[in-house]
Amino acid sequence: QVRVVESGGGLMQTGDSLRLSCAASGRTFSSHTAMGWFRQPPGKEREFVATIVRRDESAYYADSVKGRFTISRDNAKNTVYLQMNNLKPDDTAVYYCAVSTLSYKIVDYYFAVRGYEYWGQGTQVTVSS
Repeated sequence: QVRVVESGGGLMQTGDSLRLSCAASGRTFSSHTAMGWFRQPPGKEREFVATIVRRDESAYYADSVKGRFTISRDNAKNTVYLQMNNLKPDDTAVYYCAVSTLSYKIVDYYFAVRGYEYWGQGTQVTVSS
């Protein structure tokens, strides 16, 4: 079992920066094949934001955040971060951290909600114009 806890959300203004943190515990960090961030805007479905795939430590991003958001991980702290710069009102959502211990040959599976077994409770990010 893996416990996932996000932190760092808040009320921001357009153009602000914010860093979200995600701490995972319960199973060794090395068993996590990917750790990702998803978000759910009001009235919409949960969508992929970014992920780090462990096998090659590659980071992948949704087109909507590419160039503005950066995902990183600190293995010593079992923590993944999402640095969000130049925030826009469209970034308003509940942000969820997710952990996968599943191995996929095709990296695209890590861009989907079903690619992850463990989820945090979410943290609200609101960006005003």
